[in-house]
Amino acid sequence: MADSDFDVHYVADLARLKLTPEEESQFGAQLAQVLGYMNQLREVDVTGVEPTAHPVPMVNIMRPDATQECLPNEEALRNAPAQANGLFLVPKIVE
Repeated sequence: MADSDFDVHYVADLARLKLTPEEESQFGAQLAQVLGYMNQLREVDVTGVEPTAHPVPMVNIMRPDATQECLPNEEALRNAPAQANGLFLVPKIVE
């Protein structure tokens, strides 16, 4: 995309932003710099480079699934404002 093809006012309208003329010129200059940098990146030779989703290998550190003792029902309901038959009672919110 050439710098002349980029319309800051059009993009601001798409994003539902109201920009002053000063802001449009400021953001236009900043976006022109970004587009210039993107054009520089297009010139880099990437033949033989594997496409990746992230430049650094990411590994999740997770604990193993293991069963453990549950909280007893009486303990869970100890501070409940209302309970019946071993369940929490909550106010009805759907009419």
